[in-house]
Amino acid sequence: MAGHDHLLEVRPKLPKALARLEDLSGNLYYSWERRVRGLFHRIDPDLWNRCEHNPKIFLRRVSQVRLKALAKSPDFLFQYKSVLDAFDSYLSAERDRPLQAISGLEPGRDLVAYFCMEYGLYESLQLYSGGLGILAGDHCKAASDLDLPFLSVGLMYRQGYFTQRLDRDGVQQMIYRPFRMEDLPVMPVTDEDGQEIQVAVELADRTVAVRVWQIRVGRLQLLLLDTDVPDNRPDDRRITYQLYGGDRVMRIEQEMVLGVGGVRALRAMGFHPSVWHINEGHPAFQILERCREWVSQGLTFPGALEAVAAATVFTTHTAVPAGHDLFARELAERYLMPLAEFLSVPLSRLLALGASPQRGDAFNMTALALRGSRRHNGVSAVHRNVAARMEAHVWPDLDPADNPIAWVSNGVHVPTFLAREWVNLFDGRYPDWRQHLGDVDFWEEAVGSIADHRFWSLTQSLKSDMLGALHGCLFRQYCRNNYPRSRIEGMEAVFSPENTRPLIIGFAGRFATYKRALLIFQDIERLGRLLNDPDRPVIMLFAGKAHPQDVPGQSLIKRIHEFAARPPFLNRVFLIEGYDIALARKLVTGVDVWLNTPEYPMEASGTSGQKAAMNGVINLSVLDGWWAEGYDGDNGWAIAPHDRELSAEQRDRVEAEDLLDLLEGQVIPEYYRIGPGAYSPDWVARSKRSMISVLPHFNAEGMVRDYAQRLYAPAARHGERLTADGALEAERLAAWKARVAQCWEGVEVQWRRLPPTSILTGERLRLEVLVWLNGLESGDVVLECLLNGCDGEGDASECLVPLPHQSPAALLDERSTLVHTFLSTKDEEEEAQVFRLELESPDNGIYQLHVRLYPWHELLSHPFEMGKMLWLFETETIED
Repeated sequence: MAGHDHLLEVRPKLPKALARLEDLSGNLYYSWERRVRGLFHRIDPDLWNRCEHNPKIFLRRVSQVRLKALAKSPDFLFQYKSVLDAFDSYLSAERDRPLQAISGLEPGRDLVAYFCMEYGLYESLQLYSGGLGILAGDHCKAASDLDLPFLSVGLMYRQGYFTQRLDRDGVQQMIYRPFRMEDLPVMPVTDEDGQEIQVAVELADRTVAVRVWQIRVGRLQLLLLDTDVPDNRPDDRRITYQLYGGDRVMRIEQEMVLGVGGVRALRAMGFHPSVWHINEGHPAFQILERCREWVSQGLTFPGALEAVAAATVFTTHTAVPAGHDLFARELAERYLMPLAEFLSVPLSRLLALGASPQRGDAFNMTALALRGSRRHNGVSAVHRNVAARMEAHVWPDLDPADNPIAWVSNGVHVPTFLAREWVNLFDGRYPDWRQHLGDVDFWEEAVGSIADHRFWSLTQSLKSDMLGALHGCLFRQYCRNNYPRSRIEGMEAVFSPENTRPLIIGFAGRFATYKRALLIFQDIERLGRLLNDPDRPVIMLFAGKAHPQDVPGQSLIKRIHEFAARPPFLNRVFLIEGYDIALARKLVTGVDVWLNTPEYPMEASGTSGQKAAMNGVINLSVLDGWWAEGYDGDNGWAIAPHDRELSAEQRDRVEAEDLLDLLEGQVIPEYYRIGPGAYSPDWVARSKRSMISVLPHFNAEGMVRDYAQRLYAPAARHGERLTADGALEAERLAAWKARVAQCWEGVEVQWRRLPPTSILTGERLRLEVLVWLNGLESGDVVLECLLNGCDGEGDASECLVPLPHQSPAALLDERSTLVHTFLSTKDEEEEAQVFRLELESPDNGIYQLHVRLYPWHELLSHPFEMGKMLWLFETETIED
């Protein structure tokens, strides 16, 4: 009977001359090095596509006859050796310049451990769901390119994220395909005796065994934790089965395995990172596990927390409240109780680390990550401000503008997402172009010197390739759903490789409500008229997935499907299923315009637009996320977000009108303003500007350099200082913080004498303030005077940006706020500390004078780290 058939796989044997194809298939270097993929493609193009570009499966399916023939082909062997030489050179390359000059990290002394729930490295390795994973993958690739001392930790999902299909009604179908480990470029991690390394993780009332796998990503390791171990009970074997699968119990168990198990796996392998990077809140339980390690060495829990937090970097990626993991109090209590008992602290102490106003009865993983780290960042300048407001509860006395959250703008890995045609062009003209990714002048020359007709021809070639690839995708989609022959023929006419004349607009990514995929459909009649102009036709492509639990997101997909079938949009609007890295590469290199219409300020970054721009695609986007930094007036089009006081419906209506105005008045006319060369010279100029402005500023190598210089190196040195000599400094800092927390409510500040309301130019301004320290010392605090310049109506400039602690001196910050630090003396009569400041008058003008007091210690990572501050305002202005 068929159900009892025995399957037998016959695998080819690699000829000796081609033996190292196995090495090439076992390193994710192929995910960004097209020459490696090109080598596999040349062996058998059809099989390569059928294997979905998976080298491991490909080498088990390829014909033995074909391998033998290629092993005797001088031409193929030459290509094979060239690829191997590049691979070996990459892995063993000496650094062109000392690492310290790049990052501030020191080889042999520093190691960054990067933890993330998902990794988007390549389409055949479905360990990602969307932007967070792609960003993590790009971060790893860039760290490898820079040869940073870096490794990453995640989970080995046996099923990964779903493959998307759309049925005839536009309903998202989620297809899950379990992996076979032999199909993936993974290897078990073994000890010196060849035994697989396993660690144990306590989950509530039981202990779970965790196996460790590794993937080579260029020069670095990605370690993946797996509970599918024979000794575990069936439910526990399924913990790491599916990315973002299961209920809240499954989620907290996954995050315990990642955070706690990840630390233990690194220890079992002999790694002692100097920096721990928590990428989004999911891995934050590692903070408590590292505290457990320090407590086991004799530290108090507060001292352990300081030692851990000093060396920890935390990146938050979402401006959407629902994107932050919260666990019900009862669930958190069950899983944190064993840790609380070991740490000898009340369970309430651990629960307080995850407290937030987002939901008072829940444990917030973002709050834990913030309180357990000392360096925190958003992923764009706009997102930094959003995150600072969202997380202001951690620093309750501070204005969000002053709190310690910084930002590092996301970038994308250029070798992964720059189209092959551009790579070939730059390889031919500038063989060392990869060494100049951040060099603005280089890209001005490299892109600007391309003749306009050559530039246009290359973009049209990419567009043609995309049309051909999408034809295959849509043909399968339409046939499976039994669409009428007339509709299939209409689609085929559009997606002919020769049909490059129409303007093509792409919109792709995660379907979530804040992305406003339907914004452009606010005025259906007007949009239909724009798309169907016979002289200036426009095509719109939509692609993306909605989270399995995101019902509103799935309804968006259905609505677009319905629009695509309506007469005004038939054969003008297309919804493409199966969005993944491979499809994304086609879209961001082949469309003419990249459309992004998020609800401001909910787009944390939006890196798809960066991928498009570096391929010459022009962005049309709301000024949110990265585009608020990247738009320069000549490299695309911008939709200015409207007044937040408007209702959501009003704002959508106004911004949709702005969008259609831009399309009708600027985008479409410029594309069709054809010059003598049968293309639009204005369009080519804007397309070039798109590449020139984005490539050097938003690449992953620059992003990782920023992390290394601004966050990793300071965290490494700070952690080193606090943990030296048995972490004595960590204990000292913890004791000081406890004393400040106990005394701060009783601290008072007032003027000893009110400042004058005006002074003359050249006069000195003398200020005296009384401070009752309630048991603190004068050295425990800093008193500062801020003079904010006002305009003629008396409106103050923006409030002060965070500054490091300074010795008494007058400072001028970038927002023209004068900052002065008081000196203190004892006033026995008042039983208070007197703080005095005498300064030269500033330039003529009107100023608002503010005085602030905050606790300060030399071991703090940021002067406002404790989030405590008292303000002494003077409502009168000072005229000079």
